[in-house]
Amino acid sequence: MGFERREILLILGVFFLMIGLLPFVAPVYSIIIAIATYFGIHTFVKQRKKQIQKAVGEGMCAVCGARINQNKCPNCDGIKGI
Repeated sequence: MGFERREILLILGVFFLMIGLLPFVAPVYSIIIAIATYFGIHTFVKQRKKQIQKAVGEGMCAVCGARINQNKCPNCDGIKGI
């Protein structure tokens, strides 16, 4: 099983949510709510990862924090006197 640590934590959190819902709703509804919550959070995290990867691109400059394009920082690599 190739689960990452955060996926295991998500599964455990959803499991405990399901157990917490059992006294208030029927077990079938509790399972449906837990599964919907899992896939909702999983989809949100996947989209957020893609958004961050797209925003960062090749990386961030450690000196000024600018986005790196073509393996060069537009701010730091443009300075010739350093």
